[in-house]
Amino acid sequence: MAASPLDLVRTSTARVSATASHVSIDGAAISLLATSIAGATTKSPSEAAASGGGAKMPEWDTETHFYDGGDATAQYLLVLDALNFCFWPSEGSWEYARLASGLKKSLLDDPDCLSASRLASIDESSLAALLGGGDLLPSMPERVRLVREVGDVLLDKYDGKAAELVRSAGGSAVKLVGLVCEALPGFRDHSIYRGTQVFFYKRAQIFVADIWGAFKGEGLGGFRDISSLTMFADYRVPQILQSCGVMLYSQSLQKRISDLVPIVAGSEEESEIRACTVQAVEMIQQALKAEHKIDVPSVQVDWYLWQEGEAKALAGLLPPHHRTLTVYY
Repeated sequence: MAASPLDLVRTSTARVSATASHVSIDGAAISLLATSIAGATTKSPSEAAASGGGAKMPEWDTETHFYDGGDATAQYLLVLDALNFCFWPSEGSWEYARLASGLKKSLLDDPDCLSASRLASIDESSLAALLGGGDLLPSMPERVRLVREVGDVLLDKYDGKAAELVRSAGGSAVKLVGLVCEALPGFRDHSIYRGTQVFFYKRAQIFVADIWGAFKGEGLGGFRDISSLTMFADYRVPQILQSCGVMLYSQSLQKRISDLVPIVAGSEEESEIRACTVQAVEMIQQALKAEHKIDVPSVQVDWYLWQEGEAKALAGLLPPHHRTLTVYY
């Protein structure tokens, strides 16, 4: 039987983490960070009794994101996650929240703006308008190509609807990640590390997690195996993990990151940063469960760390993140 896409993420990143030369994980810092997360997210006895759980983890942000409880939400999220990569060349002008809210406003103004036929024929000027105008996102030609790909695939396979893609997974997060990667080449996030393939599937996984989060684990988001998702290897989570002492970089890699020198996509250094980030979050998730009796999926640990990272980055409290020009994150 073929390995599931998420088994491939876990096993391949574990292999890289175990043999990495430029990045390492501090196990003691993992335990300290898990304790900190547990303290920040533990509910009061009354909150726990009311909600049936002891951890107060981040929930879906309805202020930033579009949500109508129906198929349009899935369409919005697939387009959003097709575009959700590489904001750093804009030096702060573009961030995820601007992308999500701009797309949300366009959909509220024009409910047909994300129809598959319009996506399949989009150009740079119409994509810029869709996102709210102003200065352009970096890598616009690639973003146009990826949005067109979404439109073409939805028209060809799913009656033009991302919701039909979601339904075809039959309530399995693992199957939906596989379907997205199978249908949409732009979501096949991987690298080659010392001659072997390493899998991340960041944007495919985050699409599934976004559906789950938006629908609160019900309806379209009712995935029975959501805990199978890993974290979503990007640049913000390793940034905060480094600031907490969890991620340790070699002197040469640290200097390049501090000097804002781009790290080449698919290089040993980049693969190690991403693989060790996946494994570090797996270890934090396990420590929360074993040491603090907090059993939450890796996706929620990722959301917690990402939100903490966004807040600290905005306050200027984090070291520079690694910079890699890529369509994967």
